[in-house]
Amino acid sequence: MHQEISVIVPIYNAELYLAKCIESLINQEYTALQIILIDDGSTDNSRAIAEQYAKQDTRIKVYVHTTNLGQSAARNTGLEHATGEFVSFVDADDYIDKDFYTYMLRYIGKRDCVQIGYRRVTPQGKVLTEKLPKHFYQFTSPCMRLYRREIFVRYGLYFPAGMIYEDVIFSLDFWATNPSYKILSYTGYNYLANTNSTTATRNPVAKKLLFSTLKKKRQKSKNLLHKLLTLYTIIRLKFHFKRYD
Repeated sequence: MHQEISVIVPIYNAELYLAKCIESLINQEYTALQIILIDDGSTDNSRAIAEQYAKQDTRIKVYVHTTNLGQSAARNTGLEHATGEFVSFVDADDYIDKDFYTYMLRYIGKRDCVQIGYRRVTPQGKVLTEKLPKHFYQFTSPCMRLYRREIFVRYGLYFPAGMIYEDVIFSLDFWATNPSYKILSYTGYNYLANTNSTTATRNPVAKKLLFSTLKKKRQKSKNLLHKLLTLYTIIRLKFHFKRYD
C-alpha cells in the first residue's frame, strides 16, 4: 500500500540547478509523491522551468509568490497544500538519490520522523564531505528528515517568517515536541556547496536576530527540554560561526 509523501521545494532564482533537483524527484523509485514547487518571486527562469515540468508530470503542482517572501513563507505555503501522510523538504539547488524515499519509508514505521545524513557536493557532482548525524539534535536542516505530517498539524509547527536561519528555530520547536524517531546510516541527500546561498554568506544582522530570537524563546519557554536544547544550540552555533567567520 502506497503512503503518499508531500515533497516541498521552495524556489528562488535557482534556474541553474532546479532541473536537476526536479529530475531527482520525478525519477524516484517510490512514485506516490505529491511534488509541491513554490516559486518565491524568482526573477530568473525558475518559474518557467517549474511550470514546464508540471506540464509533463501530474504529480507536480506549482504555487507562485508574486514577491520574494523568503524560504520560510515558501515552506509554509507548501505545508498548507500538503496532503500526504509524510512530508519531506528539498531545497531547489540540491538533489536526492533514487532510493531516498524507499529507504526512509522502510524504517519510519509508526515514528514521527527518521533522520539521515548528507553529502556536500560541487555543482559537478564531486563529493566534498559525507556526514551522518551523531545524535538527533545535530542537524537543524529539515531536509535531512522525513516527517509524519500529523505532527505539524498536532503542534501547529511552521517556519518563522522574516529571518535567515529559520531552520534553527523550526528544529527547536520540532524537537520540543519530543518526537519518536530513528537515526539512519544513510546519506542520500546531496547538498550543493553553493557559495552564493544565504547560508554561505556572512550576515551579522541575521546572526544577531537569530541569537536574540533564541534567547527570547529560552526565557519564555516553560518546556525544560526546549530550554536545554535552546541553550545547547546557542553554544553550538557560537562555535560554528566563530569557525567560519
